[in-house]
Amino acid sequence: MNASLADVRPETCVTRALPDRPKGRTVVVGAGKASAAMAEAFEKAWDGPLEGLVITRYGFSRPCSQIEIVEASHPVPDAAGLEATRRLLEIAGSLGPDDLLVCLISGGGSALMLAPVNGVSLADKQEVNRQLLRSGADITEMNCVRRHLSAVKGGRLAQAAAPARVVSLLISDVPGDDPAVIASGPTVPDPTTLADAGAILRRYGIEPPAPVAAALENPANETPKPGDPAFARVINHVVARPLQMLDLAASLARDCGLEVVNLGDLLQGEARDVAKALAGIARSTQLSGRPCSAPALILSGGELTVTVRGEGQGGPNQEFALAMALALDGRPGIHAISCDTDGIDGNNDAAGAVIGPASLKKGKDAGEDAEARLKNNDAGGWFDAIGDIVRTGPTFTNVNDFRAILVLPEA
Repeated sequence: MNASLADVRPETCVTRALPDRPKGRTVVVGAGKASAAMAEAFEKAWDGPLEGLVITRYGFSRPCSQIEIVEASHPVPDAAGLEATRRLLEIAGSLGPDDLLVCLISGGGSALMLAPVNGVSLADKQEVNRQLLRSGADITEMNCVRRHLSAVKGGRLAQAAAPARVVSLLISDVPGDDPAVIASGPTVPDPTTLADAGAILRRYGIEPPAPVAAALENPANETPKPGDPAFARVINHVVARPLQMLDLAASLARDCGLEVVNLGDLLQGEARDVAKALAGIARSTQLSGRPCSAPALILSGGELTVTVRGEGQGGPNQEFALAMALALDGRPGIHAISCDTDGIDGNNDAAGAVIGPASLKKGKDAGEDAEARLKNNDAGGWFDAIGDIVRTGPTFTNVNDFRAILVLPEA
């Protein structure tokens, strides 16, 4: 996994996408779990004076001498993120037509960069975020709601910076790499509407605080759309994509003599359901040589979700791995790893987990009930008990999930 991330780390992808120098000031702002590392890489590569402010997750800071790094809470926002975003918007609003605003954006920016619309409090935003995270809504749906409750997302940052030139460098963590979805698109026109946001809350049975419901009915909170003059001098450049990671992993696997099935980076859905489907593909590969013959590696990325109904934290990669272990039922010759590439799976300190033919037996020997743990959305507790949880710490990039299933011949 580590080798497959080489092409999507900030020191590689940011430095090959530097913008032209402006006549005036160069100011850097940003938000996301990779944004501090992006700022560090940009600062090292930029030939000239810099200033700015970037917001990242607690524990994800990197050393910078010209760009201020502020840490805040993710995935539920906090007061530190609120205050840092206020300052970030002031910086953007101070720019003139000869200045350049460089925006360093990565996944996690939606929670870290927050400026609630009038009438909505931090506590209101926190409550909506908590409900969305537990609802099973995918990242596109969650970010549609977030954009319409924000004075910085959904193109509002670009509005604040006009008439300055704006260049956004984005590390994608979303299926399809849509810039409007990455960190809720602070410099991207928003094709969705207030009505769309309200429909998402109703679809998942979310009852928002009264100020949030009122905000989603207020036409003043509609986001700027394509064609708005605020975007006339804005360039949004996706510098790293999940598919790059998967393609590099595929190349490395072929060099090791494995057949490769690369399912791409668009997989979405409930983690336990996707696990059952991929377990079926693994068994078919081993037993019938379809879609390829073993030894083989089945790769996939994308954004899986967990509808949390139990008391666990519900990390989608850990839940995927436990559901796959149960679906394979100790089948010999099949091993898998499922991790979030930023080192944080959902709302806990693990990146994901590994499984193999002995996983269920190890759980039984440790007195663990895999079915009960899965039902309680506590896959992390099960993997902790058997010692097969993966903890990497911050990786300083973020291109979403990485899943690899190694299928050996049945013999």
